[in-house]
Amino acid sequence: MEKLILKDEVYTIVGAAMEVHREKGFGFSEPVYQECMEIELVCRKVPSEPQREMHLSYKGRPLKKTYVADFVAFGKIIVELKALDKLTSREESQVINYLKASGLEVGVLLNFGASSLEWKRIVLTNHGPEKVDLQAG
Repeated sequence: MEKLILKDEVYTIVGAAMEVHREKGFGFSEPVYQECMEIELVCRKVPSEPQREMHLSYKGRPLKKTYVADFVAFGKIIVELKALDKLTSREESQVINYLKASGLEVGVLLNFGASSLEWKRIVLTNHGPEKVDLQAG
């Protein structure tokens, strides 16, 4: 069996998200969960950068446009927050693009919009994206 990359770090992030979901429930907008996650990650002493601006390039040339990751945790993991009824391939593709743009390998997609927290671990390898779909209730 292959070892999961940054397994403990991902579980720490998901644990923080589970606590936020348990405390706040569902139905709030994404910025509310963003602020709650920031507080929870600090409480758990998780090194993270909220609203980190990421630069993009095209054919080796920097673009004027940037994107903002909800969090970069542990300096290695893109954390993308959503407050939707259900995650779709569109949100997964967004995380994959963020991983490609940033050069990072691991992303965590968290959805606070359902009655139980929905989360996905996405790993970008040389062979393409590997999605590990897990749902915590």
